[in-house]
Amino acid sequence: MEVVPQISQFLTDTLSSDCAVVRAATESLDRLSLLPGFSFSLLSIATEGENHGQKIAAATYLKNFTRRNVDDDGAPHLKISKEFKDQLLRALLQVEPAVLKVLIEVFQIIVSVEVVKKNSWPELVPDLKYAIQNSHLFNIGAESQWNTFNSLTVLHALLRPFQVSKTNSTGELEIEKTLLLVCKCIYFAVRSHMPSALAPLLPTLCRDLIDILGSLILDSVVTTGNEHLMRLKTGKRSLQIFCALVTRHRKYSDKLMPDMINSALSIVKYSKSAGKLEFLSERIVSLGFDVISRVLETGPGWRLVSPYFSSLLDSAIFPALVMNEKDISEWEEDADEFIRKNLPSDIDEVSGWREDLFTARKSAINLLGVISLSKGPPMGTSSNGSLASSKRKKGEKNKGNSRRCSIGELLVLPFLSKFPIPFEAIGTETEILSNYFGVLMGYGGLLDFLREQEPRYTTTLVKTRLLPLYKSSVCLPYLIAPANWVLGELASCLPEEMSADVYSSLLSALIMPDNGDTSCYPVRVSAAGAIAELLENDYMPPDWLPLLQAVIGRIGIDDEDSSVLFQLLSSIVEAGNENVAVHIPSIASSLVAAISKCIPANLEPWPQMVEKGFGALAVMAQSWENFLSEDREQNESSEKWASGRAAVGRAFSVLLQQAWLSPMHPLCGVDQEVEGSNPSCIDDASTLLRSTMLSVTESNEIQELKISELLLVWADMVADWHAWEESEDMSVFDCIQEVVDLQKKLGLKEFIARPVSSPPTPPVPGRSIIEGVGAFVSEAIRQYPSATWRACSCVHMLLHVPSYSTETEDIKQSLAITFSRAAFSRFKEIRSKPCPLWKPLLLAITSCYLCYPELVERILDKDENGGFTIWISALQYVCSSSYEPGLTMESEIKLIVMALVKVIEQLLQVGKPCGGLYTLLLEASVRLKEMQEEDDVEEEAESDEDNDDETEDDEEDSDADEHEETEEEFLNRYAKAAAALQDGTIIEEGDVEDQDHVIELGCLEDIDPQRVVQSLLERFHRVLQQGQTVEPQLMSSFLDAFPEYDLFFQHSMSN
Repeated sequence: MEVVPQISQFLTDTLSSDCAVVRAATESLDRLSLLPGFSFSLLSIATEGENHGQKIAAATYLKNFTRRNVDDDGAPHLKISKEFKDQLLRALLQVEPAVLKVLIEVFQIIVSVEVVKKNSWPELVPDLKYAIQNSHLFNIGAESQWNTFNSLTVLHALLRPFQVSKTNSTGELEIEKTLLLVCKCIYFAVRSHMPSALAPLLPTLCRDLIDILGSLILDSVVTTGNEHLMRLKTGKRSLQIFCALVTRHRKYSDKLMPDMINSALSIVKYSKSAGKLEFLSERIVSLGFDVISRVLETGPGWRLVSPYFSSLLDSAIFPALVMNEKDISEWEEDADEFIRKNLPSDIDEVSGWREDLFTARKSAINLLGVISLSKGPPMGTSSNGSLASSKRKKGEKNKGNSRRCSIGELLVLPFLSKFPIPFEAIGTETEILSNYFGVLMGYGGLLDFLREQEPRYTTTLVKTRLLPLYKSSVCLPYLIAPANWVLGELASCLPEEMSADVYSSLLSALIMPDNGDTSCYPVRVSAAGAIAELLENDYMPPDWLPLLQAVIGRIGIDDEDSSVLFQLLSSIVEAGNENVAVHIPSIASSLVAAISKCIPANLEPWPQMVEKGFGALAVMAQSWENFLSEDREQNESSEKWASGRAAVGRAFSVLLQQAWLSPMHPLCGVDQEVEGSNPSCIDDASTLLRSTMLSVTESNEIQELKISELLLVWADMVADWHAWEESEDMSVFDCIQEVVDLQKKLGLKEFIARPVSSPPTPPVPGRSIIEGVGAFVSEAIRQYPSATWRACSCVHMLLHVPSYSTETEDIKQSLAITFSRAAFSRFKEIRSKPCPLWKPLLLAITSCYLCYPELVERILDKDENGGFTIWISALQYVCSSSYEPGLTMESEIKLIVMALVKVIEQLLQVGKPCGGLYTLLLEASVRLKEMQEEDDVEEEAESDEDNDDETEDDEEDSDADEHEETEEEFLNRYAKAAAALQDGTIIEEGDVEDQDHVIELGCLEDIDPQRVVQSLLERFHRVLQQGQTVEPQLMSSFLDAFPEYDLFFQHSMSN
């Protein structure tokens, strides 16, 4: 045993982080393993080592050493002596759990040889029995060296090789696998079509499948091996085959339905044990209910299923609805899963053709709904259907009590009504609670039935079976949650006189605190969903403030609750409009405080609660802006609204500072800090940033609210934004618009340029606000078709609205280069066929050209040979009458007129012909003058209308003028859209709305295009008229619009 210290040292070295040390130690141990007492040494170290790591290392090496020295056939390379086996058993009964976990594998290896194959360890069972009887928990009061847990673990390991199923044979397992494969193939075949070779075999096949289903034991608590699992999977496929046959192949399945129903009825009886079934077994029960639902939806279905309605309801459906132990466990351990499975807010109408139910309860609810809507066998065949319908219409007045009552009215409602509401002393009895939970689940399946009935049914149900639960003195969270769910689903058909009581009850449930150890989170979530449904169905609370206080009061207490409450808050703001908007200034700060506490200090993704909070605040910001814009003049002169606007701006600024500025490391340079911001919720955050800027009225507020600092961070984030496909929100563009407006109105620090960084950072200026925005805009033009129109409108705004100085001219030039390259690159991709996207791209290039003609010409030609000519040709086409949507705004034509003048000047200066550009310039000039005159007339007309009290007549006239699209026009429009989609030139829906976005020309607005044209004609009219043929009609129109130019054309006209 003198080698023990040496082995111990080598084992310790194997734990080193130095690979060379580990390799040397392992080689040394391999050499020492040839010694006869090596295994004893390892076992000794595993039980009495110097530290925990050394013990684990020794046990692990012993496990690997033992495994290496036993062949697959069990023949050992070393003799396993009785002494070693005894010492191993003693070690197993004493070692700590972590070491036991490793050594037990050594024991299993030896047992497989010495016990299972050779039966050469006769002392093991008696010794283990003695150890168990004398272990510390069995022999309380006396000192014992044996650990009870260890001894039972050894017993379990000993028994494991002998736990063999009766059917554990390779042949039977292969048979089960083959059966499953055949059923899969049949299912995927009949789900789409009926193979001709399979049709004659269907009766035999169905009998075989029914036999398979009859062999299933769904509630077995004993694991019987892989064969049983394969059989369960085959049973599942069998029921799916039945569903497919009933749904798609009635010609073949009608005669087989009686046997299918009998088989399904035997399956669904297992629903009594739904709370104890494994997932696959429950799925089979669910499919059993689905088979019955599908059969009941067919013609023969009533005759086959109706005799079993009562027994089905009593022994299968209702047992699946009642609350069980699994529900309570899920409620406490995974409440979201409980809600998803039992209280879905997006429940669809009941149908026999549903394929997404998966749980026995959902399928049972669906079947209950199908049964409740049943009204007996169908009325004859289709051949005499019209005659029967005609007779019914004639006898409408006399039918009276002859109408057929539904099963919901005759059977289902009376059955559910026999279960009493839990009250007072009996309220806590488990069976009564469980049953009434099932009743509420059942009502959830009757929603379609109730919508077809007279309002009195719903009124009676709500008054007598649901609302009393909220008035009980006993806390009943397990019942209030499903009651909330049912009320929410009934929101669309609630009588108006009941809505107030329902709302009051739901509001009390929304603020229900946890009841001791019982979480009420599902109660609050279901109440929030139900209130949202009420609001969506146009219920308006008499006073919105209590609802807002209830929601805001619970936000921040729990993250999960807060996420749901923020969603509800968004619904409240959208539904309440101005009724809620007046409260926004008073509640914004408390919401910001709750969200700020949950924003992580590091750069990890934000929690869901924070993201939902930003979303809710964005909705509030939009609602507040809409509220102010309704009567802007009055609001702007009101101190109340001014203070409210300032409060909202301050609150949003505080939140954005917490999100974007606080996580920065104070020792880093500015550039590094900006890179450290979190890009989460960029769309919603842009909305909040825009709202903050809208609250600014004076220059000092820019500094107080840290607008420039926030904009630097925001611009840096959007510059690197590459997830546009995940969001259709255009709030970033709205924010860009407001940034430029604020810069124009009050000025922003570091908007165009930033100073050079101070040491120790490199002396390189950081990215300014406009540079970050420019990077975002260029990327949007290149990558995202849905953003093309808005992005191109930003090009004009960023180039022409800001005032660039001599020192910042290089930044403007850099923007023009980037924009022209991005727009031309995107244009080349779609230029094969004219489309609406041509216009914004070509106009964006036009704006860049007006700023730097020679530079942009070189860029276009460098990008593609003749690129400048391509742009000019495309611009000419866009100006033509054959292009749709055409040039519709004055700013577009003004931009083109100035660009044409510039192009013609450039061509004439280098002695190149201008081709048809001269004619195009004359046409565009005339068109611009006509549009300006039309605008003047419209402004006068609008002024007159403002003084006219007969606005209703005007509205009627405008309504009458609206063109209603015919079916042929509708089909033609969609045919064009489909062709455009195939060509890859389709404009996304959101983009169509942006086509009328006004182009902001900024400094170009001060330029009179008429003077520009006049200057060109003064200098070049003789050259232009040489070799140019202008149609007399165009010349006449031009001179009518601009008679002062007559002097330039006298020579040509005289000729």
